[in-house]
Amino acid sequence: MSTAFIPYQETPYFSSLICKYLDQDSALKPFYNRFPEKSNFLEQVKEKQKAFTVAKRTILVKSLLQQYKHVNVSAETNKNITALEKNNTFTITTGHQLNIFTGPLYFFYKIISAVNLCKELNTAYPNTHFVPVYWMATEDHDFEEINYFNFKDKKVQWQKKASGAVGSLDLQGLEAVYNSFSNQLPKSKNAQNLRILFKKAYLENNTLAAATRYLVNTLFGDTGLVIVDGNKPELKKQFVPYAKEELLKQTAHNTVVQTNKKLNALPENYKIQVNPREINLFYLKANLRERIVFQNNTYHVLNTDISWEQNDLLNELEKYPERFSPNVILRPLYQEVVLPNICYIGGGGELAYWLQLHEFFKTQNVPFPMLLLRNSVLLATKKQQNKLEKLGLNYQDLFLKQPALITKVTKDVSAISIDFTEQKTHLEKQFKALYHLAEKTDKSFLGAVAAQEKKQLNGLDNLEKRLLKAQKRKQADVLNRVKLLQDNLFPNQSLQERQANFSTFYLEFGDQLIQQLMLNLQPLKNDFTILNLE
Repeated sequence: MSTAFIPYQETPYFSSLICKYLDQDSALKPFYNRFPEKSNFLEQVKEKQKAFTVAKRTILVKSLLQQYKHVNVSAETNKNITALEKNNTFTITTGHQLNIFTGPLYFFYKIISAVNLCKELNTAYPNTHFVPVYWMATEDHDFEEINYFNFKDKKVQWQKKASGAVGSLDLQGLEAVYNSFSNQLPKSKNAQNLRILFKKAYLENNTLAAATRYLVNTLFGDTGLVIVDGNKPELKKQFVPYAKEELLKQTAHNTVVQTNKKLNALPENYKIQVNPREINLFYLKANLRERIVFQNNTYHVLNTDISWEQNDLLNELEKYPERFSPNVILRPLYQEVVLPNICYIGGGGELAYWLQLHEFFKTQNVPFPMLLLRNSVLLATKKQQNKLEKLGLNYQDLFLKQPALITKVTKDVSAISIDFTEQKTHLEKQFKALYHLAEKTDKSFLGAVAAQEKKQLNGLDNLEKRLLKAQKRKQADVLNRVKLLQDNLFPNQSLQERQANFSTFYLEFGDQLIQQLMLNLQPLKNDFTILNLE
């Protein structure tokens, strides 16, 4: 299998903020701690080592052993869980929602980025141990974002009335999803493996969190991946002091608002990813996850009749810490409080909101992790590679927006030149002479000369567009093949990894799919990966 790379900055799919971050633009340095270069990891380790106590490690390991109690744990994962009690062991963490059957392909790329980075660091620094972690977003309540996956251009969807944290959802209705998906699969060994995997995950577990743990552990357990469910009382108890400050002082809101102003003041006009609430906590119970607000000197849970005076609320927090759920602003802090983490791996949108939190972390005296953009990958088959070569294109061409790609191909294959740049340059030289003549004779002619120049240039533009349109009709067969290839590799004119599910590729390549991703993804390379599957 062959691999090619394109700098993220040379694709149109990454924000200017992320491109500047990858360039280590000096204007962004106040918004993060250390850039994820191999030479910086040991300094990050030293900082985290001072802040993360033995007691925290004991609580974490005890919780993980309980979480894995009814799971078939691999020797590698078991070794990593045990190692977390030692003060020379640290985590590389990625997180994601509990999407049905893993959701989009980039779920795989997140986890493999974490696993491969740990391998690289364990080789480079043998006296320090690095453990890959997948943080399950069990407390999210956005069911509509996770209740489907795409399979061969069709949406396989879980129909269910849902409320509260998704991790606690029962799996009623997923048998119908299994039947629908199973009926779309062919009769092959790889298809049967997919059926078994789906069935064991979603029809033989009780909650979505348990199903997701089973699924991810089956796919990646042999790599030593540790799966963490943060929605546990023993872990939440460690967050009580930070939740208390959030309720009483609203430090997150005040600090992040100031950071957002600083980001807005930068000349690049970066888009703010998230805006903080005055209180960035939800109240969490069975079938309920609603915001906590402070109104009229009383704390309320929105859309309910639950309310407290201040002392009553603080007593509730101390007694039931598991009922207080951090939102997108506080969740990163919570994660860093309970894990000996030194690096977070996420997509562009995730890193954008992490960059808003650096100053807030300082106020909480919690080390801010290194931020690494996850690997992005385009999977292409040998057949698609052959089509690309026959069309005289390369993969970088396919990253163009389709209208620009079609124009480029039309000009490339046309037997005549459709570029009137030379004619326009010649025309501008002629009019330059006319301007000079008008200056010498009568300056009132300058306006007439300018109007005529504009008319002539517009005429050339129109001729160029008509000629291009005519050539597009003439080359319709080639252009249709270009469109079809790009649509296959960039479905809905978006990145493949945001649309396709792993099952489509697993049908053809089986276990080799994960093996090849493990072999080829280089998390510190900072390039978009094109992997040709054979």
